[in-house]
Amino acid sequence: MIVVTGATGNVGRPLVQALAAAGEQVTAVSRRPADVQTQAAVQTPVHHRQADLADPASLTPVLDGADALFLLIAAGGETLNPHDILDVAKAGGVGRIVLLSSQGAGTRPDSPAHAHLRAFEDAVRQSGPDWTVLRPGGFDSNALWWAEPIRSYGSVAAPFADIGLPTVDPADIAEVAAAVLRDGSHAGRTYELTGPAPISPRQQVRAIGDALGTSVRFIEQSREEARSQMVRFMPEAVVDGTLAILGEPSAAEQRVSPDVEQILGRAPRTFAEWAARNIAAFGKE
Repeated sequence: MIVVTGATGNVGRPLVQALAAAGEQVTAVSRRPADVQTQAAVQTPVHHRQADLADPASLTPVLDGADALFLLIAAGGETLNPHDILDVAKAGGVGRIVLLSSQGAGTRPDSPAHAHLRAFEDAVRQSGPDWTVLRPGGFDSNALWWAEPIRSYGSVAAPFADIGLPTVDPADIAEVAAAVLRDGSHAGRTYELTGPAPISPRQQVRAIGDALGTSVRFIEQSREEARSQMVRFMPEAVVDGTLAILGEPSAAEQRVSPDVEQILGRAPRTFAEWAARNIAAFGKE
């Protein structure tokens, strides 16, 4: 049995689908009862359970007898104790752990924004079971932040208009995670997951406009304007860490990693493919 935490998110949902399609026995874990009930109604071959990483004891019945665990640390993970979670996994007999971390945990080791992920990486590597760490760069799905202004005003405001990063499709992350969870040959490896080429915010907005069949206006914000907007719904340390990567990316953060292609045997999906697949969110039926 494979247990997937964060099972209703941008990575967790396609991961559960990929594992179920491959014939695996899957337990999808969500913190909220409503998510469990909704998902259970749609995906009958999958077991849906409620548990919360903030309450490691709630994981005990979920992880009992599990072979592998996909560990996703959601926003607010700074308060979690990785050792308590991993002790429950070990007691349940979990033999393989795949941790979804972040590229920044490797490229910016001193950044407070990634301290909790580095702590989880260290704990997973020392925990005993086989482990694999996945470090994706920025998600293509972060562009969903622009959905409402595109629908309402036909425009997007964002900083660093022409600085490109190789953002990655969450569906590719999910497919990599499914492959790694099912194949022990990836044990002890850390993979960096990116898209096929750097793409700037201005180019992303143009790709969304192309998929919509209309022009979307791009308005470049200053760093200060972007920061004041982001701190309304993100911790300051995370905002500052994000803006540092977006505005002054290192060579490592702009590099296209070969890992997605090596694991999946195909090139990563482009941002334009992601936009076309998710275009309904931006107003096109």
